[in-house]
Formats: sequence, C-alpha cells, structure tokens
Amino acid sequence: MKKPWGKLLFIALLTIGTILINLPNVHLNFNAGPVSVDRQIGHPVINWTIGETLIQRSLDPKLGLDLAGGSHIVLQADFSKIDPKDRADALESAKVVIDHRINALGVSEPLIQTSKVGENYRILVDLPGVGDVSQAIKLIGTTAQLDFRTLKEGLSQDATISANGEDLVSTGLTGANLKKATAAPSTGSATGGYEVQLVFTDEGAKKFEELTSKNIGKPIAIFLDQEFVSAPTVQGKITGGNAVISGDFTAESAKELAIQLNAGALPAPISVVEQKNIGPMLGSNSINKSLIAGIVGLSSVAVFMIAIYGIAGFLAVTALIVYTLLVFAIFKLIPVTLTLAGIAGFILSIGMAVDANILIFERIKEEKRWGRDPQTALSLGFKRAWTSIRDSNVSSLITALILFEFGTGLVKGFALTLGIGILISMFSAITVTRTFMKFLYARKNW
Repeated sequence: MKKPWGKLLFIALLTIGTILINLPNVHLNFNAGPVSVDRQIGHPVINWTIGETLIQRSLDPKLGLDLAGGSHIVLQADFSKIDPKDRADALESAKVVIDHRINALGVSEPLIQTSKVGENYRILVDLPGVGDVSQAIKLIGTTAQLDFRTLKEGLSQDATISANGEDLVSTGLTGANLKKATAAPSTGSATGGYEVQLVFTDEGAKKFEELTSKNIGKPIAIFLDQEFVSAPTVQGKITGGNAVISGDFTAESAKELAIQLNAGALPAPISVVEQKNIGPMLGSNSINKSLIAGIVGLSSVAVFMIAIYGIAGFLAVTALIVYTLLVFAIFKLIPVTLTLAGIAGFILSIGMAVDANILIFERIKEEKRWGRDPQTALSLGFKRAWTSIRDSNVSSLITALILFEFGTGLVKGFALTLGIGILISMFSAITVTRTFMKFLYARKNW
C-alpha cells in the first residue's frame, strides 16, 4: 500500500497552524544561568485588509457570561399595535438601537440577540464584565428618540452641520410622526443606486409639508438618540406624507439608515422581563471545572481506545487531539461565544468523533476475520463504515439545526458547537484517522 505522504504533510501543517491559533498569551520571564528570557508569547492576531474591507480579530477565546461573568438582560417588546408583517423589522430595528446605546456605554463585546417564541418578541442582551446594570437597563429600556432639526435662523443654507447639533433647532417632527422607512432601489437616478423612502402619519405629513415648504434648498438634519444620522437637502415642498432621502447610498447603507429610522419610529414599549448577574469568581470556577471535565474525559477515552485497539487506538487518540485543536481553532476564528452549554456540545461532539473511529475499527476487524488481507480490510472497513457514520452524523446535524433555529440563548450555543464539532469529526475520522491507518497497514505483516 502506497503511503499518503501528501495528506500526512497537510495534516502536520494543519496541526501546527491550529497549535499557533490556540496558544495562550503567556509572559515568560526567567533566568537559566547565562540565559535570560523576558518575552511575551501567544497566538497571532488577524489584521488583514482585503480590498476596502479591514478584518481585525485578536483570536482570544470569546467567553459567555457564565464563564466571563457579567449581566444578562431579557427585554420584551409590546408589538400589539404593530402590523404583524412589520414586526420582524421592528424587532431588528429595536436591536439596532439597543446595540447603539450599549456601545455608547463602552461595554466590551456585548452580545445582543433577537428571539421570537410564539407571539413573544424578545431581545437578549449579554454584558460581559458588567456587575451593576441599572444604568444600562435605564438606557436601553426607553423608546428611541428620533428628531428632525433645521438650521438656526441667520445661518446660511451652506453652513456646515455639526454632529453635536449646536447650529440646529428642533422642529417638533419626531419619530412618533414617522410611520415607516424603507430602503429601495433609486427611482430618480439613471445610474441606479439606492434611496430611503419615508412614510409619515397624517399628523406627521402636515408637519413635514410645512417644514419642507419653509426650508427649500436647506438641509433637514435627522438625529437618533441625540446622535447625527443624516442631513438630506430639501429639493421642494413635499405633500402627501411621502418623502425620499437620496444620496450616495449602497444597498447596505440604505438598509442601515432605514433600520435606524424605523428604530426611532418604533411605537412599542420595551420592558425588562429578566435580569441575571454572574460574578467573575463563578465564571472562573466554571472554566476550571470545565477544563478538569475535558481532561478527565479525553484521558478516559484515550485509555479505553488504546486498551481495546492497541496501536490503532493510539492513532485514533492522536487524530482526536488533532480534531480537538482544529475545532477550538475554528471556534476562535468564527468566533463562537463559548458557554457551559457550548462546551457541553463540544465534548459531546468529541464522543461522536470517537464513535466514528470505533465503527471503522470494528468494521476492519470484521473484514480481517473474513480473510481479507490488511490493505483490503482497511479499504473496505472505511468504505462500509462510512454509511453508518454519515447517517448518524447527519441525523445529529439535523437535530442541531432544529435546536439552533428554534432554541434561545444557551440552547443555540449548545447546538452551534455540536454542529461544528460533528462536521469536523467526519473530516477527522475519514481523513486524519484514515491517513494514519494507511501508514500502519502499509506494513505487509500487520
């Protein structure tokens, strides 16, 4: 049997890469005779520029509240007065405003998710490292303030609008007067592009008509939560309550502006239905216990595999180590927010990776008992075990997808890590373990 040196080299390079990604940040400072070491070692950072896109990531593991400590808040929106077909957009708009407000607090890497269970529309907010969330609750629990402003009297229509609004005056036209904002392909440009279409309420239409008639050729600035959003110039008197914000919009920037405006117009009150604080000491204890559980579990599996399958079991354990490094590296690259439930999904996927190896080894043993030579037994063992491995993993993947789609919070984290682990386990069993076994079975007398 020809040894697959190319695949072995690929696995070796992949392993080295995952080790580098998974290196912890450690400061080495010691003296050993004439040798003095004082340096920081750790994983690399991503700082790439692809075209006009800047990708930056530290590759530190992203920990959930139950591991890092912090606060968890569940907000519920009352959409009873909103048309059912607009509720999904309204929920997304509320999420954008809450994200904007929390970032203004300076919270590091907040996690904000939306959830719909039946007729309950909720926003789940995780604030790592925040122990006292009274200020955050006060801030994010209020309705977004959308405000239309014009230049103060005496200022030229060419005056520069400042972001703090010191040269502007409020008009009385607010988010309460805006019915809906929609991003759409531009209707007034031959070159394409996008625009944002506004629809005002009856009262808002009257205010907007009066406002535009007095400010032709001048900008009307739009502020959301006291922060500048846009300042379109009035081209003429606008009647009927429909207006268009045109400009150099892309599909993405037009959609973003529409979401911001809809958030300001959101008539739904938001209430806090759950609040939970987790201390950093509890998170640290959880990490330590998870590490101990992982080490004990992997060690037990290694002892079992080597005791039952000998050298083949040792190769399977080696493949399992490659698998573990690869999965954790992918968690850091995506990145996946690790929680206790997510770690449970990860450990469960390790068990499924072992199960795939056991199916392969038992099938190879059967082929050898039927008189096959080692090389043929290896080939047929993998081929015939693949059907069982595929079916069991696909069924588990379907379960993970269902949990991710319909679950909330921790359940989604469990499903995500389980799903990623299952996909990588199939690669590990069919590629890594098979490559190692080919080297073992290349011995004619095995």
